[in-house]
Amino acid sequence: MQIIEDPKQLRNEIKKLKSQGHEIGFVPTMGNLHQGHLTLVKKAQEYANISVVSIFVNPLQFNNANDLANYPKTLTEDCRKLKEAGVDIVFTPSADVIYPNGLNAQTFVEVPVISDRLEGELRPGHFRGVSTIVAKLFNLVQPDLACFGKKDFQQLAVIQQMVIDLAMPIEIIPVDTVREESGLAMSSRNGKLTAQEKQIAPNLASVMTELAHNIKADLRNYKQFIKDASQILDQAGFKTDKIHVVEPNTLTPLNANSKQAVVLMAAFLGETRLIDNLVIDL
Repeated sequence: MQIIEDPKQLRNEIKKLKSQGHEIGFVPTMGNLHQGHLTLVKKAQEYANISVVSIFVNPLQFNNANDLANYPKTLTEDCRKLKEAGVDIVFTPSADVIYPNGLNAQTFVEVPVISDRLEGELRPGHFRGVSTIVAKLFNLVQPDLACFGKKDFQQLAVIQQMVIDLAMPIEIIPVDTVREESGLAMSSRNGKLTAQEKQIAPNLASVMTELAHNIKADLRNYKQFIKDASQILDQAGFKTDKIHVVEPNTLTPLNANSKQAVVLMAAFLGETRLIDNLVIDL
């Protein structure tokens, strides 16, 4: 496994591999890897014979400086896991390499409309940071395909739209959410939970599942079901942030003709913000 920090070296290696007829599968990450990330890697390896993983904590997508400063950095352990997983190249650039002129002088890639809804309203500029770094990494890695988890539902939607709008010759492969035995969606943030909070955390998925069941049975009352779900979470020890039930393709409100819905959950447990989602047929 090669660990590459320099974009020029990465480009040369990718160029050589492509000239030999290899296909490149790519998984962008911010490190602190868990089984969910490794599942993305495995999926990329199913579709391409060369796997590339990037590890870069992107300052452009953080709204809170403390969150950026406190983001766990476990590069040595991450590389060990990736080597065991059979990854071919790990790209580990520094912020100075990715943004040589600083964040304020950086060209942005912004996906309109969809980036400003839901999570985008709560975290202005977040998805602009995501789409900018992913576009830049796509340009550097030149992948044939890239794998993204469905857990970050809106992020996946933003990237899929960006690839369509900019005519990028990259296949985006959505990968199902990986869950712990308790049902809790795997996340780097789970490591911040206390022992007591870890006992409570699976309630987010169970409440989400019950909410989806109720909506499927009686779509007309979905707004009341959302209020009920929020109350249940709060009583369980969460502080509900947002629960949305929207069209999965556009993230717009449901209507009488909706054939599918996505339930998007966000709630704080202590200091940790947990998210989850579930798509249902109506």
